Amino acid sequence: MSCITFNVGTSFNLHGCIKHQFSKPIGFRNHCTFPKSSTHLSNTLNLSFTNRSFSLFDKRTCSFQTVFKCVAQSSEPSASVGVETNNNSERVPVLVIGGGGREHALCYALQRSPSCDTVFCAPGNAGIASSGNATCISDLDVNDGAAVESFCRKWGVGLVVVGPEAPLVAGLSNYLVKVGIPTFGPSAEAAALEGSKNFMKQLCDKYDIPTAKYKTFTDPSAAKQYIQEEGAPIVIKADGLAAGKGVTVAMTLEEAYEAVDSMLVKGDFGSAGCRVIVEEFLEGEEASFFALVDGENAIPLESAQDHKRVGDGDTGPNTGGMGAYSPAPILTKELESIVMDSIIMPTVKGMSAEGCKFVGVLYAGLMIEKKSGRPKLIEYNVRFGDPECQVLMVRLESDLVQVLLAACRGELSGVSLDWSPGSAMVVVMASKGYPGSYEKGTIIENLEEAELIASGIKIFHAGTAFDSEGRFIATGGRVLGVTAKGNDLEEARDRAYQAVENVNWPGGFYRRDIGWRALPRKQHTT
Repeated sequence: MSCITFNVGTSFNLHGCIKHQFSKPIGFRNHCTFPKSSTHLSNTLNLSFTNRSFSLFDKRTCSFQTVFKCVAQSSEPSASVGVETNNNSERVPVLVIGGGGREHALCYALQRSPSCDTVFCAPGNAGIASSGNATCISDLDVNDGAAVESFCRKWGVGLVVVGPEAPLVAGLSNYLVKVGIPTFGPSAEAAALEGSKNFMKQLCDKYDIPTAKYKTFTDPSAAKQYIQEEGAPIVIKADGLAAGKGVTVAMTLEEAYEAVDSMLVKGDFGSAGCRVIVEEFLEGEEASFFALVDGENAIPLESAQDHKRVGDGDTGPNTGGMGAYSPAPILTKELESIVMDSIIMPTVKGMSAEGCKFVGVLYAGLMIEKKSGRPKLIEYNVRFGDPECQVLMVRLESDLVQVLLAACRGELSGVSLDWSPGSAMVVVMASKGYPGSYEKGTIIENLEEAELIASGIKIFHAGTAFDSEGRFIATGGRVLGVTAKGNDLEEARDRAYQAVENVNWPGGFYRRDIGWRALPRKQHTT
């Protein structure tokens, strides 16, 4: 094998506290991995690449039929970068794309994998960098496929894990798979399952996947006429990506009309709201179901359930998620089997039959109907949920690197996952005012002490940065995911709230009843 040699000092502009100084060039062999100590190079590496963009996939111009005229991921070149295909002893450098709580949880789980050499996260955040779970690459443009490829080749990255939906919908996975870099995450065409609710609904129609009755509209008058005919309560959804905020559960006709106007008339959601789905209201209990998919096979993850509403008792507007727990008692083994047979596998097989194989995580938002007890698909996401990912990753005991590589290679058949016994819970701490307007820059203190208040606690950062004095400040709506494990859900809940109550953040708030559907309600006060 040839050895590629470059000098760190000339190839990278390193900023921050460099723990290890190198006085000579570092050699990389074809399948050599960067040493474990590379995570200590710097909290942040700033890199500059030639700004070469890659082709984006625009579903706004595509019909259901044209979207399906796509090339399956498995037909792309299968050459790998930095990892031997069947050598389980190979330790692989991993690049995680994203900078939220989900990505922090993925970095945490990947770093614990025996097959992982080191973890990079782009762009990452202050909490990820300071935790030691990954080396954050703040200046890597994750929307530039050529820049990501260049980084992967220079650092011998053998697996890219794409966290958020936006880079997937834009085509990052397409680009990386095409140049031979193993990438966990669907192609842009397959990511349309999340990128277009109309696409997902039409797939359900074609392959008999149970979902709510619906109609799609671009004309506000026609939408309102249909709403009047159907009556309230009724659900209005923006077709495209709206950061988890494009759904209105309207309890009155007036609310429904206002939602239609905000999307189709006022353009509050931009291009995402140029088309709306009007959907029947399903009564029951929501649950989150996750499955790893390799294009043909799927294996379920442990169950989880989140709380979307901002207020206690599931009141107030929808958010990206205010907390979650795992396992979810409502998702019994019998129900899991029904979901796999009636929803997940028909989707996987349907996408494959249309020549558009799905590789990645299928996250099915389900409604377990009150009347029938049967599951119906509300929506698909094409990545790990946030905050469900946090409770799943602290419970996962399998080698995550090997599992995700198996998915990339189409080899999930026969793979089984190991989970820790007991339960886990995450309580999200958000900036006051979220999901509306909120103040940025508020100071957060006492995080290290809060993590040590009891065993099994891990605080994942979603929206944090450092101020000029090196203190954590809040930069987002959902800011911290205070996560705890316990022998049962009650113990996990008590530990999580113990930690939450020890975080000193006057600018934040949290729900005090996470898990209330699964456990007797217990109020927590600061």
